[in-house]
Amino acid sequence: MTDLLRWKDKDDLVKVVTGVRRCGKSTLLLLFQEYLKQNGVDDSRILDINLEMATNDSLLNWKTLHQFVEDHAVKGSMTYVFLDEIQMVSDFPRVVNSLRLHKNVDLYVTGSNASMLSKDIKNILGGRTIEIQMLPFSFKEYLSSFPDNEQTELDKKYNSYVTRGSFPQTLELEDRAWYTYMDSIYNTIIVKDVLSRQGIKEFSKLERVIAFLFDNAGSETSINNMAAIINHDRHGKTSEKNIHVQTIENYLENLLDGYVFYKAQPSYLKGKSRLRSNAKYYAVDTGLRYFLLGGASTDDAGHVLENVVYLELLRRGYQVDFGKIDSSEGDLEIDFVARKPGGKVEYYQVAQTVMDKSVLERELQPLQRLHDNYPKWILSRDYDSSNFNGIQHHNVLEWLLWQPDDRRPTNRARPEFANLQYCLSV
Repeated sequence: MTDLLRWKDKDDLVKVVTGVRRCGKSTLLLLFQEYLKQNGVDDSRILDINLEMATNDSLLNWKTLHQFVEDHAVKGSMTYVFLDEIQMVSDFPRVVNSLRLHKNVDLYVTGSNASMLSKDIKNILGGRTIEIQMLPFSFKEYLSSFPDNEQTELDKKYNSYVTRGSFPQTLELEDRAWYTYMDSIYNTIIVKDVLSRQGIKEFSKLERVIAFLFDNAGSETSINNMAAIINHDRHGKTSEKNIHVQTIENYLENLLDGYVFYKAQPSYLKGKSRLRSNAKYYAVDTGLRYFLLGGASTDDAGHVLENVVYLELLRRGYQVDFGKIDSSEGDLEIDFVARKPGGKVEYYQVAQTVMDKSVLERELQPLQRLHDNYPKWILSRDYDSSNFNGIQHHNVLEWLLWQPDDRRPTNRARPEFANLQYCLSV
């Protein structure tokens, strides 16, 4: 809401709200419309068009939509125009650009495909857009949906959050209804935003790629490695229906464009930078992962936690890569190198627990190789706040509840984890 208010009445800018389907884009615009009404904007000056509704099929032609908006705009006053799922409209950049040029039309659009919005709208409008990226609920937003007396059960609520998912509508669903709803989300996203756009006919091949990405979320991989694994079954036999590397690359591009997955690139912090095609992929929602794979083992808990932290860093406005340090002992890795415009950098290691000395040393080692003054963090499920020569360790669930720029520990360490410094001395 803050971003919408910041750019309100800038009628020469198009406000573009992007994100995976059902993450709350439409709800955000409805809340903004309520704000407008409460602050003196008459209903006649708010034009809200959901382009996925069958009643609006006639408006999917850009000329027809343009004429409709012109006919209903209030002359001489600011009209607030909301076009939901704009990519449904043929040649939609033309209508967006034309409406932007109209005096007293404040335009807001949503879309569920990054490629169409960024490559089409931004190119045609020449930078006259403000993009507001949305994700499903954060852990903090998820907790706020429960009574206050339940918010202290962080561990229990976190486990529910990562298995049930972060889509707003899943909060109060029983198991059978939850499964039906997740199936609906999955098929809607895949069919409308991946299959139809790419013209993919072999759905089974696409599902193999999706299953691989969910199963290996947070693991560094290349497209070649991905192809080698996908094209062999668990017994090492080659599949009868191989998927070519180029096909996997096309599928990946469309899954990223549909906001089903996000991609982190390697960032070389020390040593020679090397050309690599390796990357890490994170799911937009861990509940979708749980739904598709039929559960999650304890061995995956670390990668799931890493996925949650990655998405939270995106919500806080960071560009997120993973760090590589080239050393005589081989590559050392930092889970996240988080950057903000203006040069602000933070480093993050994420682990289920660092109570074991060897695990703690492994997480500290790459951070200790960096001699800059940027903040360095280890986040784990341990309830402890410790400082290792400037490297801060904190409970990840409490970190997820901080305000974006809050750096004050809540000091809720449990007695049995009084201080992790002992790990380095035993």
